[in-house]
Amino acid sequence: MTAADARALGLPMAVPAEGLPTRVRIYEVGARDGLQNEKATVPTEVKAEFVRRLSQTGLSTIEATSFVHPKWVPQLADAEQLYPAVADLPVELPVLVPNERGLDRALALGARRVAVFASATESFAKANLNRTVDEALAMFEPVVARAKAQDVGVRGYLSMCFGDPWEGPVPVPQVVKVCRALLDMGCDELSLGDTIGVATPGHVQALLAALEEAGVPVSVVGVHFHDTYGQALSNTLTALRHGVTTVDSSAGGLGGCPYAKSATGNLATEDLVWMLQGLGIDTGVDLGRLVATSVWMAAHLGRPSPSRTVRALSHQEQ
Repeated sequence: MTAADARALGLPMAVPAEGLPTRVRIYEVGARDGLQNEKATVPTEVKAEFVRRLSQTGLSTIEATSFVHPKWVPQLADAEQLYPAVADLPVELPVLVPNERGLDRALALGARRVAVFASATESFAKANLNRTVDEALAMFEPVVARAKAQDVGVRGYLSMCFGDPWEGPVPVPQVVKVCRALLDMGCDELSLGDTIGVATPGHVQALLAALEEAGVPVSVVGVHFHDTYGQALSNTLTALRHGVTTVDSSAGGLGGCPYAKSATGNLATEDLVWMLQGLGIDTGVDLGRLVATSVWMAAHLGRPSPSRTVRALSHQEQ
């Protein structure tokens, strides 16, 4: 069955469930978090076309690239060339900035939304930023302050919210403490990262409840699940039931994390959209166009998409 066949048959059938939002904002991360983990170099023009095609699917937020030093993430070394090529698209194009130098580079190109990338654990902070958790937060303070002074929106990513490959389970209060610090320094929204995909629904519910008790409004919280153990959709549904309305996902299920080798692909945007459509939740996304975009990118990468929905609706090899 193709995406057109599914639409013609009215599939998935929309059956709303109580206690869920009527609309979900999808924060598309495939062009940044997805492609940064590719071994082969993806040409700048292909990345730009990927972003352009994603912008034509109805997605309203597409994370474009990262202004990190090319030594650390060589796959995104072309940020200065890529961003101007997509800057005129009628969508939000946030970019990752690791420090003030990265912010300078992003602002020079007109970026109006940026993100900083913190860690809930000391081990990952050391591996990813070569700093302690507190040192990383101190590094982000002037970045956030300067961005806010220029009316630039700031997202705070928080990695290892549910488990760490070196430290094991991450205590909920430890995660809440760093979330509160990011919010207090001025971040407009938080993204809770299940970087190695070990979260389960009860853990998600416990963290969201603890954040609420600590005065973190659910309206500023987004979730970012990896599908390492096949739990990403169930964890997302749990978050939606708690009131979360922003979900990170990656077209075609691209991505992982270059600093955590046990991290596999992100939640596939197509799988997310299929579930949300079945629940009668509006996303504004045209699933057929999205599937076609991921099939196009998979051809450039030389392998089928890991997304089950992409495979089901495009007859890609299983």
